[in-house]
Amino acid sequence: QLQASGGELVQPGESLTLSCTASDLTLDYYAIGWFRQGPGKEREGVACITSNGRSTYYLDSVEDRFTISRDKAKNMVYLLLNSLRPDDTAVYFCAAARTAAVVTQKALYNYWGQGTLVTVSS
Repeated sequence: QLQASGGELVQPGESLTLSCTASDLTLDYYAIGWFRQGPGKEREGVACITSNGRSTYYLDSVEDRFTISRDKAKNMVYLLLNSLRPDDTAVYFCAAARTAAVVTQKALYNYWGQGTLVTVSS
């Protein structure tokens, strides 16, 4: 139901925008989170935005580099990744939680999309 896109191979320091959309789900009513899973690593929460878009959460290591936003008219959520580093390499997933609040726990998300691969390498 959710689809993440926009991942590609980039060089360190470059930027990328990931998109999350849903074909049969109105994202307005959901908190949306972005997660990532690097090679040999656990899936971790990177960012979250509340259903009204007024509150956000960021993983400490990305807080000054990534920005989550949502466009209700387009039923989409974005993750802008700036100043990318090799350790940002991962498959990135978007997920929807049926709540208005920020959600950081994976188990509280109701819907998950297939991921999109971001590779940061020179």
